Amino acid sequence: MQKMISILGSTGSIGRQTLDVARACQIGVAALTANRDVVRLEAQCREFRPQLAVLMDPAAADDLRVRLADTGIRVASGMEGLLEAATLPQADTVITAVVGSVGLRPTLAAIRAGKRIGLANKETLVCAGELVMDEADRWGAEIVPVDSEHSAIFQCLQGCRDRGEVKRLILTASGGPFWGKTREELEHVTLADALRHPNWSMGAKITVDSATLMNKGLEFIEAMRLYRLPPEKIAVVVHRESIVHSLVEYTDNAVLAQLGVPDMRLPIEYALTWPNRGSAVTEPLDLVKCGALTFAEPDEETFRSLPLAKEAARRGGTATAILNGANEAAVARFLAGEIGFLDIPRLVERALERVPAGPADTLDDVFAADEAARACVR
Repeated sequence: MQKMISILGSTGSIGRQTLDVARACQIGVAALTANRDVVRLEAQCREFRPQLAVLMDPAAADDLRVRLADTGIRVASGMEGLLEAATLPQADTVITAVVGSVGLRPTLAAIRAGKRIGLANKETLVCAGELVMDEADRWGAEIVPVDSEHSAIFQCLQGCRDRGEVKRLILTASGGPFWGKTREELEHVTLADALRHPNWSMGAKITVDSATLMNKGLEFIEAMRLYRLPPEKIAVVVHRESIVHSLVEYTDNAVLAQLGVPDMRLPIEYALTWPNRGSAVTEPLDLVKCGALTFAEPDEETFRSLPLAKEAARRGGTATAILNGANEAAVARFLAGEIGFLDIPRLVERALERVPAGPADTLDDVFAADEAARACVR
């Protein structure tokens, strides 16, 4: 039987690369969703012929419905449509590639429908990781990470018999476009500067997060939840070449690493084919030509977002939802030209100081903390 997937966020970077993998591996597409990119979603629908297409923006959905009137593809809108795409019976795997906390509800819906989750929406585990992982255990849903770092760890753990054998997880960070700069220099960087990532092609929000090192902070929290390990068993190192995607150190001091060219199609394909491996969709890694591989401690004095994320991880409860909500709101303001680059961690720190953290026992707890954090930053 042909594998069928739903892609939540198909017009973004991860969504488009997932469709590259689907094309190469002859994987069927049951549903495609986007925010408001009508033109790109129409083109994807005409090529892959999903049963369902969803746009979060209702007006954009109306436009798409007219454009696809000759295809028989059903068009839906809003969160209701996103939830339907996440639970469509024909799909066995759901790739959650939407950006931000909007991915939380559809991810939980897909889990409760027993789908395999190809998780590219890190905010889901950052905001409500314990809830999500408990639901996955309850419903028997598989969560396979798509982020290159977590996919690397996932691959390095395949031979691990017992998590007690793990000494620590080591996440690698490229350092973004500003590595080596001082805080004084960062006061004057522009949005265009922040969007020039040295190794990866990503959406604007995640590229800015990479520049502040918040992306690595979010991944630090995600690793805690995904692998159920305490923060003291997770480390971050800067690896500018983005060849070693992450490592696992075991109790006997053996270290396993996953290496590859910086191409998201490899972890996407692995999420779709695990526990098997498919045919290559990326270029091979040439160890002779890739040059020296370097590693360094992150500069947490200059890049304050990373230690803020670690502190939120240690506090637990809704502190991580506060961190994420404040960061999303601050990055949106930076992208809109309203604040400077270093204002992002300043506003996040202010939200963490002013919004009280409590238990994250329900989705209502998480969303209330998220909204309070955003209000503090606006």
